[in-house]
Amino acid sequence: MSRRPSHPVRLVASALAAGALLATAACSGGGGSENASDTAAEQAGVARQNAAKQTPSGSPTDSPTGSPAALTEAGAKAALLTEADLEGGWNQVEDADKWRDRLLVGEVDVADFLTAKSSATDCQALLDALYDDGLLGDPSGPSALTGFEQGDSRLLEQVAGYDRAGLDARMKWLRTLPDTCDEFTATGSRGGERTVQVTEASVPDVGDARTGLRVTVRGNADGGPATLTLDIAAVRVDTSAVTVMGGGLDGGQTDSVEQAVRQGTERLQTVLDGGTPSPQPTPMD
Repeated sequence: MSRRPSHPVRLVASALAAGALLATAACSGGGGSENASDTAAEQAGVARQNAAKQTPSGSPTDSPTGSPAALTEAGAKAALLTEADLEGGWNQVEDADKWRDRLLVGEVDVADFLTAKSSATDCQALLDALYDDGLLGDPSGPSALTGFEQGDSRLLEQVAGYDRAGLDARMKWLRTLPDTCDEFTATGSRGGERTVQVTEASVPDVGDARTGLRVTVRGNADGGPATLTLDIAAVRVDTSAVTVMGGGLDGGQTDSVEQAVRQGTERLQTVLDGGTPSPQPTPMD
């Protein structure tokens, strides 16, 4: 994410805007990624999972009412967003799984930038996750990826199945990063310093659990200052998850990421309920 196409953050970072990727953003507490509704949603997810455990293995259609079907490869692909699900002129690309191979964006070496080192263990783990496939850990089930372009910005979505315990632990870890990695300095392989800021970001109240981050990285590239901003959101639905990342040199993509999260979660839920997502988005409140 041959390697499966499951590297969402890495792909966003390595194909992000033409020109440079470092970012600056004032530290601020976002709208909160976890609230009281998460607790009830978590309990509902556990109840569905317990019901599923009593279902004989076999076809997803054997699942009792209220118990989500197991995510399949076909289901993961069907749950992916389409251009119709997004506003703002996003164009879907056919090679999002290859974005990770384009380590030179404009005249800026993305790989060198995002592989900068930090002395803090958690902060280094975050930087590593922004370049490889570690944001939610390795999927234990099917995984599918799609990507969209809008000018110099990129938006990627991943739908995948995970081990429940590992997924919960990883999302819990992500929620700690605005505190543990509020602002830190990382040094690139060529000695250049990057100032990294991590803040909490609000996520629509969908799915069983959710978390959001805004990561900004600021430094010098190609002889001048450059800024990379990433809005990141992850939503769990039973043992599957939707991960959306968007950003670029013009700043984050908060509105588009929130819309993608709503539509993507709805599509995943439809698939897990045994249905087929509509090619057109449903009206949103």
